[in-house]
Amino acid sequence: MSANSQIEWTDCTWNPVTGCDKVSPGCRFCYAESTANWLKRMGQPNYDKGFNLTLHPTSLHRPFKWTKPRRIFVNSMSDLFHEKVPIDFIYEVFCTMNQCSHHTFQILTKRSKRLLDLSPELPWAPNIWMGVSIESEDFLSRIDHLRQCNAQIRFLSLEPLLGPLAKLDLKEIDWLIVGGESGPNARSVEVEWVREIRDQCLAAGVPHFFKQWGRLSNNPDETDPTAKENGGRAKGGRLLDGRTWDEMPPIESQSPAPSNGKESPFVVHCRRAKCDVYVGRPSKWGNPFKIGLDGTREEVIHKYRTWLLEERPDLVAAAKEELKDKILGCWCAPKPCHGDVLSEIANRE
Repeated sequence: MSANSQIEWTDCTWNPVTGCDKVSPGCRFCYAESTANWLKRMGQPNYDKGFNLTLHPTSLHRPFKWTKPRRIFVNSMSDLFHEKVPIDFIYEVFCTMNQCSHHTFQILTKRSKRLLDLSPELPWAPNIWMGVSIESEDFLSRIDHLRQCNAQIRFLSLEPLLGPLAKLDLKEIDWLIVGGESGPNARSVEVEWVREIRDQCLAAGVPHFFKQWGRLSNNPDETDPTAKENGGRAKGGRLLDGRTWDEMPPIESQSPAPSNGKESPFVVHCRRAKCDVYVGRPSKWGNPFKIGLDGTREEVIHKYRTWLLEERPDLVAAAKEELKDKILGCWCAPKPCHGDVLSEIANRE
């Protein structure tokens, strides 16, 4: 997690999930994998499992600490829509992004089918930008999946660019990033591939961001002053036909950062409203009793209250410390539920 990112199109990174698995050729020389393994060797506790997929619940509220508006790249070290990331955890990430409306969140995935499947159930907000990574023509279907998701801003990351993309359908696409692969094993990128994509963006009126050539050997301009083969920004240089291309969608006027003082606490349904803390399954606050199996709604709520007060004093104490004055969210039907019990206990004088 970094408060200052070297990625040119964002300000910082936020990693509530780390680790991933390779799904297509663009993943072959994954920078995140080598970085995670290096951090493991350095003893960084968030990477004690290396590049194995790991959830970091303690990182969920990190964006609240950043009061100045930022562009935040979500999961630069993973993929939020990885099949091993529980849907409930994805909801929690979205709840944080909704609540931190002063920030702009940028999400990228190669798992566009899961994005498409989950999109109707997620609480999208204007400050959540959704993108897919595409390295070659074999994966253009990811754009079709992205187009059907409910994000207000949809974007493409063509990095590492591994082949020509002469027939991009940029309908309902709001931004496009292009970059050559960097690193010791970087594969080459052709100048004409990059120009062809730039020209398609100009024709379609889509903001175009050229990130890097990746290696000096890819750069047609030997005098490019931005060229840096090792470390830092703009690996291999960033000039394309004599200029940089740093276009981005406009960021809507942003609301102030959430203050510590909340509105009177209540419980919301995650599909329809913002929340501070997700309290449904499989969080520690989830109700172990199920309507139908363990009784009627009223009976199950009563059992949950009794279970908390008589068998889980640890959760009662935690609720008073962690949930006081917080908006609680769950995926129960919008009727009285265990969340109301938690809110009552947390805010009891």
